[in-house]
Amino acid sequence: MPINILMPALSPTMEKGNLAKWLKKEGDKVKSGDVIAEIETDKATMEVEAVDEGTLAKILVPEGTQDVPVNDVIAVLAGDGEDVKAASAGAAPAAKPAEAPKEATKEAPKPAAAAPAAAPAPAPVAPAPVAAKGNGHARIFSSPLARRLAKDAGIDLARIIGSGPHGRVIARDVEDAKSGKGLKAPAAAPGAAPSIAPAMSDQQILALFEPGSYDIVPHDGMRRTIAQRLTAATQSIPTFYLTIDCDIGRLLDAREQINAAAPKDKEKKPLYKLSVNDFVIKALAVALQQVPDCNVSWTEAGMVKHKHSDVGVAVAMPGGLITPIIRNAESKSLSTISNEMKDLAARARTRKLKPQEYQGGTSSVSNLGMYGISHFTAVINPPQSTILAVGASEERAVVRNGKIEVAHIMSATLSCDHRAIDGALGAELIGAFRRLIENPVMMMV
Repeated sequence: MPINILMPALSPTMEKGNLAKWLKKEGDKVKSGDVIAEIETDKATMEVEAVDEGTLAKILVPEGTQDVPVNDVIAVLAGDGEDVKAASAGAAPAAKPAEAPKEATKEAPKPAAAAPAAAPAPAPVAPAPVAAKGNGHARIFSSPLARRLAKDAGIDLARIIGSGPHGRVIARDVEDAKSGKGLKAPAAAPGAAPSIAPAMSDQQILALFEPGSYDIVPHDGMRRTIAQRLTAATQSIPTFYLTIDCDIGRLLDAREQINAAAPKDKEKKPLYKLSVNDFVIKALAVALQQVPDCNVSWTEAGMVKHKHSDVGVAVAMPGGLITPIIRNAESKSLSTISNEMKDLAARARTRKLKPQEYQGGTSSVSNLGMYGISHFTAVINPPQSTILAVGASEERAVVRNGKIEVAHIMSATLSCDHRAIDGALGAELIGAFRRLIENPVMMMV
């Protein structure tokens, strides 16, 4: 009996994947453990191993196909002694995602034809409640032409103020509505929370620009996932921000001394080279242990209190960013954190991380100091409750014992999920971070 090879779930949250490459072709013998394909998730490229032996009878999803749902049949394997042609003939039809782009391509131009690029973009319109319909009546009075024009423009007739006899909606009213004139404000249901204004449609955005003056680069899975997660985070997490300035003079001195004393390998290269960011990771990890009520994740059922500080670190890569995680960072040496971070960052940029290396985490660090940014705020990465945004070290004038001196100052901003962490508690955490970063010897205790 033929064996179906399914699109695997490479992480608990994976719903779709891209079939990047087949490493076996139809007719090839396959043994258990052989790598047969490469699958791209939103963050990494993973190898898929065969779990059965036989002959690859039929490939149903060609390489390069995007958005293949988990558990869809991607190929058929003929078992030992089985007729390969018979297994191939009985194979299921190609997976739906392989056809989806064609359908989308055929239908996509239709909305554009209804709204020429030169026409002004219709204003976003929300449907009105039944009670507000029909110029005060249950029925909406309108001309047939007005109804057709409103339907083509995607405008709810109940929102249009009619200027015809007895408030009848006519064609001129629809034309005015396209430019945002003559529209009623949507009535909210009693006690209802205000809704988020709808975003502009693709057609409305493109109508604002001259045809041929732009190129469209399709979003890949990573960019779509980043957009979805950050939108959800900003809309669902009540966030407050705490900024503090840290004098890192002692840290810079300690870093220079440690790097100078680093042992060498056979090629006379140092076994490690610490960066300021390595100290930041360690300091945040230890601070989370000192203020354990901040080392938490919010769930509706209860607060998840983490025992270890698993610190994610934002790494820029082509098309987006990813946050590989230093596990148990509070118990690791600075040299271990430094070498582990270099390895994770290198593999992140080539999309070779495993899901367990970038999923989860109890807090994160985003450092833009190397780009000369002195201060910024970062978006929390759920299910974490905090993220630390670190700016560049700058020479600033400070007052010490009544005298003006020059010091190396680094600003850091902590974003906190107010559901899990209150202001005073967040201040306690960032205060603990500053004590550690300004006195790096305390991280060694």
